[in-house]
Amino acid sequence: MPLKEEALSLADNSSSLSQRISSGNTLTRADGKWFLTSTDVAGFEYSLKSQQIDALDTVMVLGAGATARAAVSYLSTVARKIHVVSRNAQREASMSKASDTPIDYLPWEPTSKINEVDLVVNTVPGDAASSFLSSINAPRGALFEVLYHPWPTELARTWANTDRLVVDGLELLIHQAISQMEIFSGVVLDRTFLHAHLRKAALKQLT
Repeated sequence: MPLKEEALSLADNSSSLSQRISSGNTLTRADGKWFLTSTDVAGFEYSLKSQQIDALDTVMVLGAGATARAAVSYLSTVARKIHVVSRNAQREASMSKASDTPIDYLPWEPTSKINEVDLVVNTVPGDAASSFLSSINAPRGALFEVLYHPWPTELARTWANTDRLVVDGLELLIHQAISQMEIFSGVVLDRTFLHAHLRKAALKQLT
């Protein structure tokens, strides 16, 4: 959702994670003050681990907004090399701040590297990543398309036709939401149980 960066200006205090990724998606109020944090990084972690995607050599992230920074924040702990394809060079400083490893920035244009990485994460809305369709040629890795409406995108459909794994945005939406519920309730929840029910309900709403 939008306004993750603007949320920083609403909070009286923010977590080190929100400061690291320059955004937040969860505001809680205590003692008359608003506290901001983010569950998106945990959402990426749980989503990928549930697909047995962990130790990676190289990854590519399309986009450089708040969701992309959350992705990079987690991926930089499990990947050796990160490529970020950005439409806005002014966002590179905040992206680098979110990462534990140096980032290789690429221009927003088709690139054969999309076929060579272990994982591609698309964070741009709609079919904005369609310009990369011409680059796809027997990719070796998985695609994590962090979108869920409209679905599937042309990128996801094309990737799936190569018989490589495609992870949809519902996974991120559900896992970050479960982490939010744990924050709001103060209770450690049964993630596996909730995931199954939330995914079923979400799919029903989208069909």
